[in-house]
Amino acid sequence: MGKRVAVVLAGCGVYDGSEIHEASAVLVHLSREGAQAEVYAPDVDQMHVVDHVKGQPTQEKRNVLVESARIARGNIKDLAKLDAKGLDALIIPGGFGVAKNLSTWATQGKNCVISKEVEDVLKAFHAAKKPIGLCCISPVLAAKIFPGCELTVGHDTECEKWPYAKTAETMKELGCKHVNKHVTEVHVDVKNKLVTTSAFMCNAPIHEIYDGIGNMVKEVVRLA
Repeated sequence: MGKRVAVVLAGCGVYDGSEIHEASAVLVHLSREGAQAEVYAPDVDQMHVVDHVKGQPTQEKRNVLVESARIARGNIKDLAKLDAKGLDALIIPGGFGVAKNLSTWATQGKNCVISKEVEDVLKAFHAAKKPIGLCCISPVLAAKIFPGCELTVGHDTECEKWPYAKTAETMKELGCKHVNKHVTEVHVDVKNKLVTTSAFMCNAPIHEIYDGIGNMVKEVVRLA
C-alpha cells in the first residue's frame, strides 16, 4: 500500500484560494510516487472572491470546500473530519487562499490568526512526527505555529525574480530560520519534518515551479 497523504486546499484560484497549478502538481507528483492523496478543505466562506481577470474583489460569496472540490474533482472531505492517525503525511499547496481563508496573514502578517481547524491539523501531524510539505506562501503557517523551525519561501532579497521576498523577513521576525533556495530546490527541517519550496513566490518558468514541487513531494513521501 502506498502512503496516504492529506492535501489541504484553500479554495480554487491564486488570488482567493489555492493556486491551481501548485495543487495539481502536488496531486500529479503524489500519484507518481505511488502515494494516495486524500483532499480536504474547511467548510467556511472565503474571505472574499476575486475576479481573476480584473484582479479585483467582487460582491460574490463562495465556500472554500465547494470551490476546492473543483480541483479535487469532487473527491473531497470537510477538514473537520481529518484524522491524522490514519494518514502518513500532510501537504498544503500555496495561493492567497492560505493567507485569506486558512489564516489572516494577508491582512495581519506576523500578527495573524490561523484557523483553529488548520492549526489543529498541523499540530497533530507535527506531534505524531509525520512529515509536512508546504510550498509558496503556506510555510507562513508553520512559521506562526512552530517557532524556531527552518523554512524556505525562496529568497529574502526582493527583486524582479523574487517579488515576495519580504515574506522571508517577516518569518524571521517570528523566530524562524529562513534558508535561501532556488525555485527547484527544497529545504528539509529534519527536526520538525518540514519540507518547503518556493513555487510561485518565484517569478520562474512554470516547469521549474512544477519540478520544485515534485522535489518537495518526493521528500515528504520519503520521510513518511
